Amino acid sequence: MTNFKMFTATLAVLASGTLAASACEMTLRSSDTHPDGYPTVEAVKYMGEQLSAATGDKLCVEVFHSAQLGEEKDTIEQTQFGVIDLNRVSLGPFNNIIEETKIPSLPYIFRSTEHMHNVMDGPVGEEILAAFEAHDLIGLAFYDGGSRSFYNSQKPINSMDDLAGLKFRVMQSDLFVDMVDALGANATPMPYGEVYSSIQTGAIDGAENNWPSFESSGHYEVAGYYTLDQHLIVPEVLVMSKLTWDKLSADDQAAVKAAAKASVPVMRDMWAAREAASEEKVRAAGVEIITDIDKTPFIEAMVPVYQKYVTTDKLKDLVTRIQATE
Repeated sequence: MTNFKMFTATLAVLASGTLAASACEMTLRSSDTHPDGYPTVEAVKYMGEQLSAATGDKLCVEVFHSAQLGEEKDTIEQTQFGVIDLNRVSLGPFNNIIEETKIPSLPYIFRSTEHMHNVMDGPVGEEILAAFEAHDLIGLAFYDGGSRSFYNSQKPINSMDDLAGLKFRVMQSDLFVDMVDALGANATPMPYGEVYSSIQTGAIDGAENNWPSFESSGHYEVAGYYTLDQHLIVPEVLVMSKLTWDKLSADDQAAVKAAAKASVPVMRDMWAAREAASEEKVRAAGVEIITDIDKTPFIEAMVPVYQKYVTTDKLKDLVTRIQATE
């Protein structure tokens, strides 16, 4: 779809949804690829409630879930142009745009979810959020994206050797492509919404994602093997169009940031519950879960990926500080 047609289609969807929030002076239109009820969607709704209360209904948020406004790569550009006001996106699609986002997207950079929280809630996280402004976006907060693992329709993956020759969908990020290639598999970048049919038809063998995405997308229906190699713990990010941001008063800007930060613990609680529920559903469906896997060869295979992407003193410093964070 051309940019003009894409923007026109988005504007049509946005126009159809503005009546419900017409009581507000300004309705911020937020995009998410995930379905209604998903933790990120509900967290942005919660942010909207907090923002409305803080501003006396001056500012409201309307969430367009289920990729109504497009897939993540397309909505990033629309947010930069101010067509979309708020956007919840994984850091992966930003890797080719904002170099600082490559670091939290590196395989095995985080030792655990708790480690990721400590890093992204601290100075490193604030520094990465600040880097968005130079790209016509305002970084507001980080959400959880879970630990990502490989799933496929062909066979159990018990070691790196089992990955050889398999075709996996990855996010549209060069870093993710290189990660899969370094493991001996074949990477196929494609939008999230095309994965189910592509596995079903054999265009790809599988993909990699977290428990809730694997379950809510229905991918577990066509990919019966899920290996918990947990190669990525990539945060999600909530951003705002700088064009929209610049229209707000300083007080309203502060209210937006405060509401976004307040939504983070709410999202994390919902995420933990959703992970457990998704895992239970996937296991009940008969998917074979491979948990006994030696991650050491996977981690060692990432050396050339780090060498390729951690090239400047600034990025090397970010890696060092993340590794030093307790």
